[in-house]
Amino acid sequence: MIEILTGSSLNTIQDFGRRHAMAMGVAQGGAMDRLALGYGNLLLDNPLDAAGIEIVFFPFRVRFHAETSFAVTGADCRVTLDDLMLPRDWAITGRSGQTLTISAPRQGARAYLTVRGGLDVPAVLGARSTDLKGGFGGLEGRALQKGDRLTCAPAANICLPAAGYGLSRPCPLPSAEGTQVRVLPAAEHDIFTPESLKTFQTAAWTLTPSANRMGYRLEGQETLMLTRKLNLFSHGILPGTVQVPPAGQPIIQMMDANTCGGYPKIATVIEPDLRLLSQTVVGAPVHFREITRDDAVQAIRQDASDLQTLVAEISKLRTQLVF
Repeated sequence: MIEILTGSSLNTIQDFGRRHAMAMGVAQGGAMDRLALGYGNLLLDNPLDAAGIEIVFFPFRVRFHAETSFAVTGADCRVTLDDLMLPRDWAITGRSGQTLTISAPRQGARAYLTVRGGLDVPAVLGARSTDLKGGFGGLEGRALQKGDRLTCAPAANICLPAAGYGLSRPCPLPSAEGTQVRVLPAAEHDIFTPESLKTFQTAAWTLTPSANRMGYRLEGQETLMLTRKLNLFSHGILPGTVQVPPAGQPIIQMMDANTCGGYPKIATVIEPDLRLLSQTVVGAPVHFREITRDDAVQAIRQDASDLQTLVAEISKLRTQLVF
């Protein structure tokens, strides 16, 4: 069992979400950085999509009330177990009474705390992710608060070295120069002016403080304009859809996005780049680069291949651990 020592309105329990439920008007939800969550689960020999805590408000502190193997992955944070400083993307076992502290990131925007077995909360519509807007999933459909106690799902004990372990290659994070995301043209792409299409790809768009799990609002020096007035009925949208409201500043739909919307769509961020986008900090620049469908398919295949390589590397490393 773990006890939350610092509450916020933003730290939530997440797994891989409810993509299958979008047809019912339910947001996909789930971890904004799936690779980081999956990495932690792999280190603990959990299912890839086991529920963990997505942390975006720091410092975050928990106390262990039983011996618990855990991992902290994602953003580059200062992580301490009592007075022991832990490396990035590291798995170790905490003893009863010990306190884990995750400080504000030096790079990246969100960290993930996973535990052996995953967090034991009820599945709703096939997932344990918190949907704050709907008020369901996770722990009572809300953010984690000080005093909350969470249990781990039953699982066989995992034997970790006393000092813990992790790969020497941590999860990638956006560079200091900003985040470049690859996009495909969306339905209304060709109705934007040629100047706007050029601006969309050449401008440095700034991530604004209003960015959240529903959408990332961007701000640029110039606005994006249509060639003609357009009245659209609400239509289906997905995480990654880039909409342009009348003000001409783009909004990227993220994991808790509505399932439909009526703003013109200029592009769609490919899925492998959404995780990097999720680690972008407020005030950092975002750059768009249009690619072809074949390029996007190749990127998705490469992403899947990289994940399989990661699985194999962690599996091999576990056989070489010295206890």
